[in-house]
Amino acid sequence: MSWLYLGCAILFELAATLSLRQSDGLRDKRWAPAIVGGYLVSFGFLAAALGAGMAIGVAYGIWAATGVALTAIAARVLFRDPLTKTMGVGIALIACGVLLIELGANHG
Repeated sequence: MSWLYLGCAILFELAATLSLRQSDGLRDKRWAPAIVGGYLVSFGFLAAALGAGMAIGVAYGIWAATGVALTAIAARVLFRDPLTKTMGVGIALIACGVLLIELGANHG
């Protein structure tokens, strides 16, 4: 169940961050409820993942790293933000780091 909570935390954080971008730096205040609500729900799910027994180092590391990678990819698709080869390598390294965090937590 902790992984489901973590996945929801990541998705809500992604939605809030993309809403922040859509709001043009909060110039468009109509996006404020989605931004604030998304981050609050995300932290709620992150807390639920911790409450379900996931280690903080694993939960926060995966939440933050996955959020960075998914935000870069989604921003490319939705807003045509740059996604260079170097950034792609960075995303691949993030994926490797997330895998290593999980393997390290389970296999010491």
